Amino acid sequence: MIAARGCLGAGLLLLAALCPPAAAEVCTGTDMKLLRPSSPESHYETLRHLYQGCQVVQGNLELTYLPADADTAFLKDIKEVQGYVLIAENQVSGLELQSLRIIRGTQLFQDRYALAVVGNAGPAGAPGLRQLGMRHLTEILKGGVLIEKNPELCFQETILWSDILHRHNEFRGEIQVEATRTRSCPDCRALCAEGRCWGEGKQDCQTLTNSICHGCPRCKGTKPTDCCHEQCAAGCTGPKHSDCLACLNFNRSGICELHCPPLVVYNSDTFESMPNPDGRYTFGASCVSQCPYNYLATEVGSCTLVCPQNSQEVTVNNVQKCEKCSKPCPEVCYGLGVDFLKGVRAVNASNIQHFSGCTKIFGSLAFLPETFAGDPSTNTPPLDPKLLRIFESLEELTGFLYIAAWPPDMKDLGVFQNLRVIRGRVLHNGAYSLTLRDLAVQALGLRALREISSGMVLVHHNPQLCFLQKVPWHSIFRNPRQRLFQTHNKPPEQCESEGLVCFHLCAQGHCWGPGPTQCVACERFLRGQECVASCNLLDGAIREHANGTRCLPCHPECQPQNGTETCFGSDPDQCVACAHYKDAQQCVRRCPSGVKADASFVPVWKYPDEFGVCQLCPTNCTHSCTIRDEDGCPVDQKPSQVTSIIAGVVGALLVIVLLLITVICVKRRRQQERKHTMRRLLQETELVEPLTPSGALPNQAQMRILKETELKKVKVLGSGAFGTVYKGIWIPDGESVKIPVAIKVLRENTSPKANKEILDEAYVMAGVGSPYVSRLLGICLTSTVQLVTQLMPYGCLLDYVRENKDHIGSQDLLNWCVQIAKGMSYLEEVRLVHRDLAARNVLVKSPNHVKITDFGLARLLDIDETEYHADGGKVPIKWMALESILRRRFTHQSDVWSYGVTVWELMTFGAKPYDGIPAREIPDLLEKGERLPQPPICTIDVYMIMVKCWMIDSECRPKFRELVTEFSRMARDPQRFVVIQNDLVGLPGSMDSTFYRALLDEEDMDDLVDAEEYLVPHHGFFSTDTSTTYRSRISSMRSTAESPAKVEEGEGLASFPFPAQGLAEGPEGPVPEAPDGDKVALQSPPGREAGTLPRYSEDPTGLVAKDGEDPEGFTVPAPHSTMPEYINQAGERPPRAPPSPPDKPKGHQGKNGLIKDPKNSFSGPFGHAVENPEYLAPHGPPVPGPFSQAFDNPYYWNQDPAKGGGPEGGPGTTPTAENPEYLGLAGPDATAV
Repeated sequence: MIAARGCLGAGLLLLAALCPPAAAEVCTGTDMKLLRPSSPESHYETLRHLYQGCQVVQGNLELTYLPADADTAFLKDIKEVQGYVLIAENQVSGLELQSLRIIRGTQLFQDRYALAVVGNAGPAGAPGLRQLGMRHLTEILKGGVLIEKNPELCFQETILWSDILHRHNEFRGEIQVEATRTRSCPDCRALCAEGRCWGEGKQDCQTLTNSICHGCPRCKGTKPTDCCHEQCAAGCTGPKHSDCLACLNFNRSGICELHCPPLVVYNSDTFESMPNPDGRYTFGASCVSQCPYNYLATEVGSCTLVCPQNSQEVTVNNVQKCEKCSKPCPEVCYGLGVDFLKGVRAVNASNIQHFSGCTKIFGSLAFLPETFAGDPSTNTPPLDPKLLRIFESLEELTGFLYIAAWPPDMKDLGVFQNLRVIRGRVLHNGAYSLTLRDLAVQALGLRALREISSGMVLVHHNPQLCFLQKVPWHSIFRNPRQRLFQTHNKPPEQCESEGLVCFHLCAQGHCWGPGPTQCVACERFLRGQECVASCNLLDGAIREHANGTRCLPCHPECQPQNGTETCFGSDPDQCVACAHYKDAQQCVRRCPSGVKADASFVPVWKYPDEFGVCQLCPTNCTHSCTIRDEDGCPVDQKPSQVTSIIAGVVGALLVIVLLLITVICVKRRRQQERKHTMRRLLQETELVEPLTPSGALPNQAQMRILKETELKKVKVLGSGAFGTVYKGIWIPDGESVKIPVAIKVLRENTSPKANKEILDEAYVMAGVGSPYVSRLLGICLTSTVQLVTQLMPYGCLLDYVRENKDHIGSQDLLNWCVQIAKGMSYLEEVRLVHRDLAARNVLVKSPNHVKITDFGLARLLDIDETEYHADGGKVPIKWMALESILRRRFTHQSDVWSYGVTVWELMTFGAKPYDGIPAREIPDLLEKGERLPQPPICTIDVYMIMVKCWMIDSECRPKFRELVTEFSRMARDPQRFVVIQNDLVGLPGSMDSTFYRALLDEEDMDDLVDAEEYLVPHHGFFSTDTSTTYRSRISSMRSTAESPAKVEEGEGLASFPFPAQGLAEGPEGPVPEAPDGDKVALQSPPGREAGTLPRYSEDPTGLVAKDGEDPEGFTVPAPHSTMPEYINQAGERPPRAPPSPPDKPKGHQGKNGLIKDPKNSFSGPFGHAVENPEYLAPHGPPVPGPFSQAFDNPYYWNQDPAKGGGPEGGPGTTPTAENPEYLGLAGPDATAV
């Protein structure tokens, strides 16, 4: 059965292909969809005229509203439809579409269907569509199938639609075939294989070209050799691309191609692009040698209706083309449906001004009732009919002209009197280029219209319209498929009876309306716009000459003749005689007098002779030609000698005066130069004003140069790639004091670059001036440069919190956060970017005083810089901001990120950030939004500050001054923000520190003097009763720690090197304070005795309020008398303003959610208390040095196991926290940036 069906299909295809392919007849489709036709009476004739003899429909094939007796034989030749096929609302029983092979679906009905058969049922008792009869339809390239509401239709459900739809058709699932009918259909299974048919006859069996194929898209049979060429569609008669029944892509003279041959080919021999003699234009699915009339040829080889952007429409040798603009394209006028008027329905009062002065409109024009009545929905007022005169300049319209409403007092369309061409590239309903309906006009009045390039003309229901049959439409149309459809207009007989006839001089009786100006052509002559019987050759006020059938006036300077013609042209040299004068061959009103006639710009003077001919004057005057003779020629005047003499004398005097002035000026200039030279020699030096003053203050920091004999190295603390850090003693020459110091020494044979970098680090450290930033004591310039810094007895803060995590309280943590923030805020003020802030780089001077250190990576920003870009070296990935990791961009805000990680280290008692995660994975982790977790002891308030420090956008992170304010607020009520069990357990004494015991367990470490006290001795600072010199000695602490005796009040504190403490009189005596306001004293807990040593002390550098209250209104702890560490701190404090509530500190909310500093917040505790010159900030920021290896940081040390490192190895080394990711020692997963 399948073989029989295949043979039958192959036979039909072979029969259809017996005739050689010929040039296909192309016609345009329609775009009405289900709209009822404007003129039902002419609808059938419109379709018949459109598709009679047509083979390829360039558009949609819409067959709608056909009556039962309609003859559809005009459809029998259609083989290909570019758009969709719509068969709807018809009463006809059948359609002769037996030749239709392919529907391309470039447009789709309802955006889904390429074939739609809908509602084809007649009225009650009348038959509807009974069968489709598309026996040759074998290809639908795009779109689905919709068949419904056809009660008389048979066989549609028998069709194998999947065989027809192309395999790449995205709408293969859109097949809706309804088989509900009111009649019984014949069975075609006896005639057709598997009962698949389009009708009742044997010839109506469906031809399968896909499902029977042996592994190919289309075939003519079931054998493997029956496959069609890959460029074939709808089937074939053989294997070649010339055997296709239809082409999948393009048809070039019967051969199916993937692309049309290009217009230009490249010649590889001459390296030139040359015209291709076989080049073709793309027109739909065809390749053509020339674009059809009314289509535009583009440079890329396509036929289009609209030029692409940056191109303009031109006509070359009567060929319309799109040509690229060499400069910006000239402004054009757009009509409805184009550019900003796309989607606009009609011309109205709001858009008519856009057409002012237009001679060519790219688009269409439509006049609807809403044009003159207004549109309330869009608040558009009615159009004033006087504005229609804007269209009097219009000569060409590329779209259609649709007029369904017109002012009743205008009896014609005279505003379009100059319209010459209607292109019809866009048609109304896809069919009409000119539509006139429901108008009260008597005549068209389109007297200049000479061409309608495409589309039909529909004139319907205009009861007063005459002269329609008087227009030669056949000469206006440009292709044979165009036609005029007129219905329900005024009968011609009635027009003639009313005298509405053409002017008698109109040629062949053709006219657009009554009168001599409405003739299509004149029987005899045309004068201006009027037809006349003759020209005024021999008489008349204005004499004329005949140029063919046109009467043209003579030039006004021609002398009218009697009995003969006055002129034989319209130019002044075409007169028989001149009315006034004759200059050469031209008639003129007067002879030229002083006229510059040529490029020489020499004036020409002429006079008329007795015959009225202009002659040249004997004297050709060029200037001062005011005196003339009787003929009007200028008189030659000889200049007077007196005038010449006067002019010469005046000129000579002017020259002499100029020479004298020049000599005087030169002498005076030389004297001035000699005077300035002598003045410079007397001053011995020449002051040079700086060309680009920066306005920055000078850096007045001092560098102390130490001798090598003053330094004594006691023990190696650690070593790095560039040098070693020693514990040592500084004994100044001529003095007996010993000062504990840390000495950083470069290795032998170190590169000059390393020496330069350590000097740069010394430059940075020498310039700092804050109690919370470690600074340089001096530098020793030996063969290997040595940096000398103060030795901190408690080591780094990271080791300190790990060693004492069971004794650290909430206020300790928050006070440290305040001090670190104040130190970083100071660095921001002096424009110093630290780049390596971490708990390991914060040193503990005392349990209540920490300092920021390790400036090996720090960089100073210049006066005009806001960020620093690093160029290499190891960097601490897990402490760095994301922009620093990815782009090596370091700013103060990147230090804020590191500060957040440092706070996290403190709150976790020295935990490693991102522990177990390789450094190279950190950037991806941060970009995905992951951050360090909330420490268990932190409330959400503290953790949210950390989170704000870790924002991706650096501008969203808080400033250090905001962090100072926020942590100061928390430090006043620490147990509210940091929750620690046994929070009141005090910090251990100095001898409880492993690092501290290791420092003391050395020789020569007795009777040491604090470095800061030595550098700034200040006797008599306190009251006269306490003016004795004070030095805190480590030995006294050592002896105290070894003695179990109780530390007495006022004595014990003086024996320990606690941070600076001052004396202020409280309600019960002197009050101890914390450094610089960074420690906020709490009220004594219930049950504590007044004389007990408090766990936390208040800042000695801040001012103390009256009556034992601190500046923020908190009650200070019980009084204790201690000696200050800072020699220059104030002994007595001035009274301060009343306190503010603790929960509402002064200030305002910042953009990051933190409380910003109150006004002048730094002028109190920090601004005036530290007056030690050693801590005064330099006036100008230090200049940043190159990238430096920081080896005074324990994290950079390489400890020698043989020497016993770490807390377990005995004294002598610092119990550092090993961080393999930071050191680059974590194995293959570690990454150094």
